[in-house]
Amino acid sequence: MAASVAAAARRLRRAIRRSPAWRGPSHRPLSSEPPAAKASAVRAAFLNFFRDRHGHRLVPSASVRPRGDPSLLFVNAGMNQFKPIFLGTVDPRSEMAGFRRVANSQKCVRAGGRHNDLEDVGRDLSHHTFFEMLGNWAFGGEYFKEEACSMAWELLTQVYGIPAEKLWVSYFDGDPKAGLEPDLETRDIWLSLGVPATRVLSFGPQENFWEMGDTGPCGPCTEIHYDLAGGVGAPQLVELWNLVFMQHNREADGSLQHLPQWHVDTGMGLERLVAVLQGKHSTYDTDLFSPLLHAIQQGCRAPPYLGRVGVADEGRTDTAYRVVADHIRTLSVCISDGVFPGMSGAPLVLRRILRRAVRFSMEILKAPPGFLGSLVPVVVEILGDAYPELQRNSAQIADLVLEDEAAFLASLERGRRIIDRTLRTLGPSDMFPAEVAWSLSLSGDLGLPLDMVELMLEEKGVQLDSTGLERLAQEAAQHQARQAEPVQKQGLWLDVHALGELQRQGVPPTDNSPKYNYSLRPNGSYEFGTCEAQVLQLYTEDGTAVASVGKGQRCGLLLDRTNFYAEQGGQASDRGYLVRVGQEDVLFPVARAQVCGGFILHEAVAPECLQIGDQVQLHVDKAWRLGCMAKHTATHLLNWALRQTLGPGTEQQGSHLNPEQLRLDVTTQTTLTPEQLRAVENTVQEAVQQDKPVYMEEVPLALTAHVPGLRSLDEIYPDPVRVVSVGVPVAHALDPASQAALQTSVELCCGTHLLRTGAVGDLVIIGDRQLSKGTTRLLAITGEQAQQARELGQNLAQEVKAATERLSQGSRDVAEALRLSKDIGRLIEAVDTSVMPQWQRQELLATLKMLQRRANTAIRKLQMGQAAKKTQELLERHSKGPLIVDTVSAESLSVLVKVVRQLCEQAPSTSVLLLSPQSMGKVLCACQVAQGAMPTFTAEAWALAVCSHMGGKAWGSRVVAQGTGSTTDLEAALSTARAYALSQL
Repeated sequence: MAASVAAAARRLRRAIRRSPAWRGPSHRPLSSEPPAAKASAVRAAFLNFFRDRHGHRLVPSASVRPRGDPSLLFVNAGMNQFKPIFLGTVDPRSEMAGFRRVANSQKCVRAGGRHNDLEDVGRDLSHHTFFEMLGNWAFGGEYFKEEACSMAWELLTQVYGIPAEKLWVSYFDGDPKAGLEPDLETRDIWLSLGVPATRVLSFGPQENFWEMGDTGPCGPCTEIHYDLAGGVGAPQLVELWNLVFMQHNREADGSLQHLPQWHVDTGMGLERLVAVLQGKHSTYDTDLFSPLLHAIQQGCRAPPYLGRVGVADEGRTDTAYRVVADHIRTLSVCISDGVFPGMSGAPLVLRRILRRAVRFSMEILKAPPGFLGSLVPVVVEILGDAYPELQRNSAQIADLVLEDEAAFLASLERGRRIIDRTLRTLGPSDMFPAEVAWSLSLSGDLGLPLDMVELMLEEKGVQLDSTGLERLAQEAAQHQARQAEPVQKQGLWLDVHALGELQRQGVPPTDNSPKYNYSLRPNGSYEFGTCEAQVLQLYTEDGTAVASVGKGQRCGLLLDRTNFYAEQGGQASDRGYLVRVGQEDVLFPVARAQVCGGFILHEAVAPECLQIGDQVQLHVDKAWRLGCMAKHTATHLLNWALRQTLGPGTEQQGSHLNPEQLRLDVTTQTTLTPEQLRAVENTVQEAVQQDKPVYMEEVPLALTAHVPGLRSLDEIYPDPVRVVSVGVPVAHALDPASQAALQTSVELCCGTHLLRTGAVGDLVIIGDRQLSKGTTRLLAITGEQAQQARELGQNLAQEVKAATERLSQGSRDVAEALRLSKDIGRLIEAVDTSVMPQWQRQELLATLKMLQRRANTAIRKLQMGQAAKKTQELLERHSKGPLIVDTVSAESLSVLVKVVRQLCEQAPSTSVLLLSPQSMGKVLCACQVAQGAMPTFTAEAWALAVCSHMGGKAWGSRVVAQGTGSTTDLEAALSTARAYALSQL
């Protein structure tokens, strides 16, 4: 028995990876049970079980775009949206703070970053880039190991009817190096539930200790595995469910500390569970994929899908089926959540997924153009009931897929031609040049993923210069690092232990309601009240809690109340100072304030000693705060104006503002035209000029759930939540029958705002660019800055008008035309870089580029005319012969070359060299050798001989060459030219 258990343990070790490959195709059912319900019923059964039998709250899936978590490209686990709870940073007023036991089905994407299954998709029968994670959670010790294991066992064996004898479990065997004991409690729980000891196996930290990241909450986990062999022969185990018990926190130094509160975090992949319940050996054989595979066959007229892998999959047909089916699911889900194919980060990964799907469908399945977009309705049919955003955005998804597919097909065809042309220049043993591959890649010009380029070369039996490619990639990364914006230094922060200690001591969250205590005087100025508070806790720079801080020490202050706005919701933190009550002449500068789990931490520098219990008075920097208020209200107006101009489908994706400028990211179908930008500005200006009142009021979150037109973001809002309404009282705006939120700006927002819109003064959009397909970033300024931008725009418009008039009048000579061309070039640079209205910039640049083309045409005509005139003069001066060497006045080298060419056209048997003296002793040189004088006599050598004599350089071909030099003795240079030519003729 011991030997068989050890053998099973070894097998389990191999199968214990997060996404193990299923065995090859088999038509033998996994059990003799009757066919299980559809995937939708399996999902519903999970959610209903935890809601109805065990009192869990069902929460919707978060977007696959991570919310405020730069460490992730995509949401890749069910626990991602609950990180604030695990880290102790959840806003105590938010709905999430009240979560105790919850369950959901979370959309997850594992492509790019730490968890990346992209390259494995298609090669086996189990990997996916998009999958659904079924999970249940217990927060703050609501329940722990015994309840979690019992619920899981009950669901699998009683609700889903999986035979208990087909289930194995594993638990944490401890880690002596980390000082962690074996999790015998979990082992004993499984034994008490009736799992035989032979199917309860222990493993070390690699398999059964789960960590969020390099630092943060972690703990032992127990996993439930299903035996695909069904008890016949050796076990074939695949993981079904992972139950994590978060007990510890991994510190920055690598050590482990107990968490103040313990949590349960479980995750079970829906696709794998459905495969087990439907008796399939592959997730691709379930009803989550079979409609897609059928649609692929119908659309491509390819052979039917047979589930083959490896060498058995001739022509890689089944691999292509799996790639296309998986990738269109991922594309549909991501686009519906606002992640669009683009050029960096998650959008770049999505672009790569789309192009990988296009190539497999076109090259292997022989799909017609536009095929990929035709699969979107099938995805919506399968997943739309569970995730309604797919139904709402189905048309946009299909349009984006079709558009990017067409662009990629054009790039792919061009890439093939470049590869074929390059291969014709290589020898039999030559490697494909890294420079060419790089130019084809996503990091280069054409947009083909490097792995795709390598695959195309592999199919042709050619090896790529991988060393050279690695060098180019390193150079590109170094360049990108140099160009990157400087990362803001991480300020003081309260970690999970500090927050837990505050909660243990019963310290209430900071009362920050005084930040809204300001008023508008009759003269239009704002009055900001001070705030008296008590120092509750002090922290050193490394986060250590101390009773006092000394002179010159940078520290963190926790007060019972504050009027400082802490950075959140895209608005920059307040800054200012505080004084001790009774000692108002000693200022403690406050650089920033930030929210840590409901507590406001103030960063300050202590000019003198400060200690717990001190009474202080806080003063915000009024100009800074007022600048933020104006920008925040302007952001709301801009958001509303965009929706009015572009349509209700325009959604905010993010924003950031400080007193200097505001930034707003919005969904757009195409780039904004100058007319649209101007219309948006006009709409904002109208609201500003009307000096509308801005109403702000806290209301229960539930009242905002079904208000048409109400703007909110994918964020966690407190309850009650603050509503900001422009021109309409909040109560009226929230009345669904009023439709007021469709006619003005009404948003959920905790920021600080103006009390009337007139103080915005003016708004100018000074920049727009596409972050990715479907997402545009706008930059805007307000007030006096906006007025200055408009004035500068008008001044530049006048200069462009003057340049247009100068061009219309024509130029008397080449010199004047060249001056005008240079002036237009300087104007282009000025317009391109100035802070001015973006709509005007686009219009002026279009005009200037047209003027530049006309100016260049005029220069060429004048130069040709000048060259013709000088040609006639030289022909009259020189009798026909084998050689013309002379000087001529010319404003530029291009004019001199034209004179030489015209001379040779009219005297084909004559070789010509001309010098043109310029200012400061500089001399231009151009020459052309007659066809009959070559090959002994070449233009390049002739120009080099003359220009070297003048201390300069020359370049060109055997027929035509040019160069420059410097001399005051032109006769000597001409003599050198004649002597060299005569020696060669």
